[in-house]
Amino acid sequence: MKMTIRNAKKSDLARIMEIYTRAQVFMRENGNPTQWSNVYPTRETVEADIEKQISYVCVDEEGLVQGVFVFIIGKDPTYAVILDGAWKNEREYGTIHRIASSGERRGVFDTAIDYCLEKIDNLRIDTHRNNLVMQHLVTRRGFAYCGIIYAEDGTERFAYQYC
Repeated sequence: MKMTIRNAKKSDLARIMEIYTRAQVFMRENGNPTQWSNVYPTRETVEADIEKQISYVCVDEEGLVQGVFVFIIGKDPTYAVILDGAWKNEREYGTIHRIASSGERRGVFDTAIDYCLEKIDNLRIDTHRNNLVMQHLVTRRGFAYCGIIYAEDGTERFAYQYC
């Protein structure tokens, strides 16, 4: 059965934080110990995402939240400068941030990407150099590597675009 996507609600907060904690552990165990460490995203960040209605959850048939991501259509300031490459185009785009899965159900990433592509056909996403799992997922879905950007905290990220 296919999962559905909906806006995250305040009542989802505990489950979302549980999913992010699992994602932090998964990243550490898979050679990516620094991207989110033990502190990102913070509860305050997640609450703000929910308040701004940019946080989405993937929900299974039983109604259990299996994944979370942030999706914003419009310019992302961290994508204004790209080094060692170039974006494929400068058309309006959607950005996917902070995507994570509970690990209990396959298909969270694909469900999220499919949802975003229903909204806009030009997507951008970035990930840490050490996040080989995410790099594999984005290239498998047809995203092209475009270059290097720097996140708000000044850390390097590999940038990808799908169009």
